[in-house]
Amino acid sequence: MIDPGHNGENWRHTAEIARPIAVPNGQKPCDTTGTTSTSGYAESAYNLDVARLLVPMLSGRGMRVLMTRTDNLGWGPCIDQRVDVANRAAADAVISVHADGWPAGRGFSVLYAAPASGSAAASDALALANRRLAVAVRDAFARQTGLPYSTYSGRDGLTTVPYPTLYRVPEVLVETANMRSPTDAALLDDPGFRAKVAAGLAGGVSAFLAGGG
Repeated sequence: MIDPGHNGENWRHTAEIARPIAVPNGQKPCDTTGTTSTSGYAESAYNLDVARLLVPMLSGRGMRVLMTRTDNLGWGPCIDQRVDVANRAAADAVISVHADGWPAGRGFSVLYAAPASGSAAASDALALANRRLAVAVRDAFARQTGLPYSTYSGRDGLTTVPYPTLYRVPEVLVETANMRSPTDAALLDDPGFRAKVAAGLAGGVSAFLAGGG
């Protein structure tokens, strides 16, 4: 499943997207507006542009591909609705496509849910699959795009978030670049580079499903 983050009309629906959603470690808002690049490229549009490139790359390899949204004209869906699509489909892998808006630094990072060190959940099958997917995507993405690991988030291109999450299937969120970095933003403006971004994500999914990572 491909989850293009945010949506084009989220900014018009601030009350709706601010609605709290229960998650295992507390609450999160239904959604957020996302960021905008230094050139004015909205993250919601970028995420969808990459997702649309990614779909045929995966389906061309024999995969059945689902998307949480197919246009940039609405708001949401809320995070629990996005998760529900994946869980109901028993997706083999979920890629959440994003781009960061950090005020300084550049590069990409793959976020995945990981248990606290030494916890009983550390050997949980889903936790292990999350990390394997994250590593497979990180390695393929770096090779395909040439982007550096994030200079401000995580370590070695990987960032952990609290485990468990609402997902019952392997999932990663990829901050594919920093849209507030002029260097990264110029790359993301290039359709040819966005194709490399999609190819990197496709390569990571393929490697994971083949047992890599």
